[in-house]
Amino acid sequence: MCGILGIVAKTPVNQLLYDGLLVLQHRGQDAAGIVTAEEQRLHMHKGQGLVRDVFRTRNMRSLWGNTGIGHVRYPTAGSASSLAESQPFYVNSPFGIVLAHNGNLTNDAKLKDEMYRTDLRHINTNSDSEALLNVFAHELQNRAQGFKLDADIIFEAVAAVHKRVKGAYAVVAIIAGYGLVAFRDPHGIRPLTLGSHETEAGTEYLVASESVALDTLGFKRVRDIDPGEAVYISFAGELSNRQCHPTPNLVPCIFEHVYFARPDSVIDGISVYEARLKMGDYLAERVQKIIPDLDIDVVIPIPDTSRASALQLAIKLNLPYREGFIKNRYIGRTFIMPGQASRKKSVRQKLNPIGVEFAGRSVLLVDDSIVRGTTSKEIVQMAREAGARKVYLASAAPPVKFPHVYGIDMPTRAELIATGRTDQQIAEEVGADAVIYQELTDLISACREASGGRIQEFETSCFDGKYITGDITDDYLDQLEAKRLSPLSTKSSDSALHDLNIGIAEQNLV
Repeated sequence: MCGILGIVAKTPVNQLLYDGLLVLQHRGQDAAGIVTAEEQRLHMHKGQGLVRDVFRTRNMRSLWGNTGIGHVRYPTAGSASSLAESQPFYVNSPFGIVLAHNGNLTNDAKLKDEMYRTDLRHINTNSDSEALLNVFAHELQNRAQGFKLDADIIFEAVAAVHKRVKGAYAVVAIIAGYGLVAFRDPHGIRPLTLGSHETEAGTEYLVASESVALDTLGFKRVRDIDPGEAVYISFAGELSNRQCHPTPNLVPCIFEHVYFARPDSVIDGISVYEARLKMGDYLAERVQKIIPDLDIDVVIPIPDTSRASALQLAIKLNLPYREGFIKNRYIGRTFIMPGQASRKKSVRQKLNPIGVEFAGRSVLLVDDSIVRGTTSKEIVQMAREAGARKVYLASAAPPVKFPHVYGIDMPTRAELIATGRTDQQIAEEVGADAVIYQELTDLISACREASGGRIQEFETSCFDGKYITGDITDDYLDQLEAKRLSPLSTKSSDSALHDLNIGIAEQNLV
């Protein structure tokens, strides 16, 4: 999962891009990058780490121009430790193009082979985003007339990208000398929102992964970019758009609402906060069914994402709601940290229980989801150590049983605690008295109701194994898992070695 921004303004955009990336930092902590444009000239700075660490004053001063794109990276394809795979990516032919991508391509191996053998383009990293950039550049080059572009040619190139590329992708790109292009995959799996701001000099435009970036930067939300649609904004601020796919079908990823997106965002017209409140309503009914005598003294959220669902659950069941864990704001989100060992090590640094809320009580802990179970086990143990009489664990999401191939880093079934286990076995594994999961139909209903009934279908593959792009086979999943688990994998080699060293150190201490 990544966060992307694109701005066409009337004044320098470097500070706007920096501030916007800070707001989207929750979508990726591995690396950050900004590219700005002055007509034919592109200025880039990117690096590994948080936005505040990557960009210094000297870097910001070099990012001239009234148009720019930005990216925060959470690695799902390629190498988590490679600076070369930080985004945006650049290619010099044709015209000079930079591109930032949120999502994950499912046919990137085929694309890279085509790029080398047919299109005569060299892909220098393992990133699928570089492959996507080169496909777009190649299709532009094939259609450019006398080495000149217009909106029609750009939209035709995006239509060709849709024909060749499979998977999830929300994209912002700059074409040197022309302007900014933004487009979304035909299913709209990954989000992309358009906003505008009126100034005396004219209209400024911003596209972003989440509407919260528009709010904080002073832009008014116009609408979400449709699945399959492309938007072109010239450097002069002229906007044009076109549907570039013959059969677009909005099927957004439901995990955005479960976990990734900020609660103050609106995605595809759905308030994330409202969706999570409705998840709490449905989860309350499930808890009532599983624990009919309601031997629960207090409802406690596992911060931060589950707060809305936990609060609504407590209200519906007429139970006290309490904050039982204090979160260290200076520790990264554990879900997107590479490697099990570093994840386990960080949990107790990240959360600390308030003892009086647990001592002698039967507590219901509410989390947004249970993926690997590593964090859940540590938190349940903390609750017991704080004196809890009973510990129940409720998840606002159903059991995660299948790999997610569209941009969320949980590709191996062996890592998923729900794979091959019953709810009771999961409870035993994490040390809880019971584990209560949301039903998938209820999760879909919650998000559907939050959309006002406009969206009927959601991408839910990690829960039901149904992949909307239609190209995911067992062989594909096996190859993906084998690549992830291989000690030679470029995706996680450094983090794997880091985990191995931690494991050895822990054994030596015993």
